[in-house]
Amino acid sequence: MSADSRPFWEKPLSSLTRSEWERLCDGCGRCCLIKLEDEDSGEIHHTSVACRLLDHRSCRCSHYEGRKSLVPDCMRLTLAKLAKIRWLPPSCSYRLRFEDKPLPPWHHLLTGDPDSVHKVGISVRGRVEASEQEVEIDDLPRFIRRWPKSWPKRGR
Repeated sequence: MSADSRPFWEKPLSSLTRSEWERLCDGCGRCCLIKLEDEDSGEIHHTSVACRLLDHRSCRCSHYEGRKSLVPDCMRLTLAKLAKIRWLPPSCSYRLRFEDKPLPPWHHLLTGDPDSVHKVGISVRGRVEASEQEVEIDDLPRFIRRWPKSWPKRGR
């Protein structure tokens, strides 16, 4: 099979168009959870508290196009940033492709079903305990959870 005939998600990330890059997202919403960094160790801890713009049902940003003006520290994921980011979950499509690994079998580009990420329990649907607007910064450590950094058993 020639490189040109491969599906876009199997091609190098550097060759993707903006549209292809956007479609690669699996819609899990894990990157939209608030993360805390241990000042001493540098370890990243994920919480079950979501960005105020995350739609808890769809697990997508409710104001994606204007998110940077509403949430200034929201990060636009780029290929250059992928090399530096340590907090993307192991199931993240961008992370997997950056590591030259295939998409998981539940990914919507393979199944044709945008709900497959929810059906296998990868997404944050039903797992968000609060929005960032509902939790004081000092209370965030009470919401630290391990699941955002791991593969659910059904999702492997």
